[in-house]
Amino acid sequence: MSAPAIDPVRTPVTASPPRTSAGKRRTTPARFDTALGWSDRPGPAWALRVLLCLLALGVFAAPFLTIFSGSFSEKASGSTLSFLPHHPTLLNFRVAGERGIWDYFGNSLVIAGGGLLLQLAVCTLAAYALARHKFRGQALVLTLFMLTMMLPEEVIAIPLSLVLGHVPVIGVDLKGTVWGVILPLGAWGFSVMLLTEFMKDIPTEIEEAARIDGVGELRMLWQVVLPLCKPALGVAGVLGFIMIWDQYLLPLIAAKDPTDYTVTVALSILRTDPEVGSGVVLAGAVIALVPSLIVYLLLQRSLVTGIAAGATKG
Repeated sequence: MSAPAIDPVRTPVTASPPRTSAGKRRTTPARFDTALGWSDRPGPAWALRVLLCLLALGVFAAPFLTIFSGSFSEKASGSTLSFLPHHPTLLNFRVAGERGIWDYFGNSLVIAGGGLLLQLAVCTLAAYALARHKFRGQALVLTLFMLTMMLPEEVIAIPLSLVLGHVPVIGVDLKGTVWGVILPLGAWGFSVMLLTEFMKDIPTEIEEAARIDGVGELRMLWQVVLPLCKPALGVAGVLGFIMIWDQYLLPLIAAKDPTDYTVTVALSILRTDPEVGSGVVLAGAVIALVPSLIVYLLLQRSLVTGIAAGATKG
């Protein structure tokens, strides 16, 4: 009895990818996944996208270009729009330095650096307690943190001035010191909320495995939780630094002498000085702009990653 014949295995035939006239494979997609349907070929959608990009670039970049060009111009005017300096000079920066802009700049650096470190430490500890531990009144505590973001600075300016002049219990006068500006900025409701939501998404299995190995609370926070919250820390760091750096009312009410002012308050002083022109004020604005720009460029990737992670969470 002969064995039945076995059909040979047939290899499926796959269609070859389309080739261009030059015989090369097409590597660029015909249409990108965008709201306007960006196309690799010139057309109405492509022209509209380019036009909108140029319009957005002009709206956002024009003020910065005007500030930079005016700070290097010999005779700058705040009423004209110019992207290139007229008769370039560094005289405006020299005059701003003679008016003490660098001393105010140093005060801002000390306050922004110390305030940011204190703010990140306090907000991280508060967020860890709210996200990884259950206790009575937890929702109320988080709500109180959020309510602090809804109070305008003008409302709490007078009470805060009285408290800084005579701190309850200890009876210390913090006016005229950097602590008078740093301590009120030690906690920010936005950073607490942001870090709390990120820490809630950390799997409990990781924490349980670490506790079996004898990891304590501080070590758990430092070695387990914080490395997983780097995107959120980047967002909190960038936005927190900008918030502290842009403070105007708090340094004003916490100062006893004009030498205690920050660079933001110094800009208003330069603006009201009749002996200086618009170019000196623009030079001071450029000096005040540089730190925020540097912090953003250094933490740009963490900021974008953190925002994208928060948008796609869940």
